[in-house]
Amino acid sequence: MVKVKLGDEIVQSKIKFRVRMDFRGEHRPGKFLFGGKPVEQVAQNIREEQVTLLRNIPIQGISFEECDTSPEPYVIYDETLGEKVAYAPAFITVNADSIEDMIRFVMREEFRKIEVIEPTQMIITNKDLEKILFKMGEELRTQLMLFARKLKK
Repeated sequence: MVKVKLGDEIVQSKIKFRVRMDFRGEHRPGKFLFGGKPVEQVAQNIREEQVTLLRNIPIQGISFEECDTSPEPYVIYDETLGEKVAYAPAFITVNADSIEDMIRFVMREEFRKIEVIEPTQMIITNKDLEKILFKMGEELRTQLMLFARKLKK
């Protein structure tokens, strides 16, 4: 819970935020004689999988309010791959017990934007900031380990 000042009182409050994630879909060659799926379809499938996982796997300190997967995928040309890549956006509204609980969303590769809806102001102490920075360091190390494992494959 974060501290919020209401008049002369300081109360505990949850954080409500909306995060935008763009899920990436790359060209996958088809099997046998059949062609692969269009990159837009791959991106939409990945978005549906990931949003379903996020909603159905319980995360301590997090409750999902709304997931908007209606935006159409967009396609760009990735110069490093030399081919088209599609991104399927999703807007996810979440309630979190603390700022540290929000970090797992902003440290994801798919993260694009965050909007804090409530509260409009918070009181953050030096201890709160230390916890936030510590959690960011932990999450960064986890992401780097996952990336290293991916490279070894």
